[in-house]
Amino acid sequence: MSNQDSSTIELRLLIEAIYLKYSYDFRDYSGASQKRRVHHALHQMDCASISELQARVLHDPDAFMQLLQYLTIPTSEMFRDPGFFRALREQVVPHLHTYPSLKIWIAGCSTGEEVYSMAIMLKEEGLLERSIIYATDINPQSLERSRKGVYPLDRMRAYTASYQMAGGKGAFSDHYTAAYDSALFDRSLIENVSFADHSLATDSVFSETHLVCCRNVLIYFNRKLQERALGLFHESLCHRGFLGLGSKETIDFSAYAGAFTPLVKAERIYRKAAA
Repeated sequence: MSNQDSSTIELRLLIEAIYLKYSYDFRDYSGASQKRRVHHALHQMDCASISELQARVLHDPDAFMQLLQYLTIPTSEMFRDPGFFRALREQVVPHLHTYPSLKIWIAGCSTGEEVYSMAIMLKEEGLLERSIIYATDINPQSLERSRKGVYPLDRMRAYTASYQMAGGKGAFSDHYTAAYDSALFDRSLIENVSFADHSLATDSVFSETHLVCCRNVLIYFNRKLQERALGLFHESLCHRGFLGLGSKETIDFSAYAGAFTPLVKAERIYRKAAA
């Protein structure tokens, strides 16, 4: 048996062990991406093999939490893909204004940059006070960072440029306070945000929503898990609700291709088809 075959077996055993021990299900995540992350974790956690890493994870919950940071890649940006947010403002917000109250689900919210981006946009459009945002992720450390809303100050210049390209209506700096090397975002932005642990692999729908954003998450899933996630979004969305995906993601060729109609296809914004 080749070393490559042994490594593949070890990886499958590690993922199965994580599921059995901690109920985190990575079994239907993309194999190639998963392998890269685990091998990176090996070096960072000073393990000679995946089997050694598995033993550590099984007997040390802290080691599992450390590994989880590599498995989930908690990285994001504010107003990432500005064209997406501009399209939301111009094409989706007018429809959202017709609802007396709004529920928005940001699935796979990571460290919260997209949550604050969405809240800023809703505030500028006069919708934030009547909105509830569900921000979910499987990584508790990422959720805690989201709640705190503290980000490196040196990123603000790039975020400001993205905010402006996304159709921002004021000064981006009005939404945060600079202190030392960090930027603390206004607490009022998340007064109506509910941060919660939720897995697209194992959990079910928890509320009817008007808009679901799940961007740059499906690319890490295999086809089976992508279908499950799209099914959850479809079930969650109200009649003619809206779905936003990442720039490299699509519902084309999925079982749900006919369940949505493109609203702004170039920006991966879809609308739930009429029943």
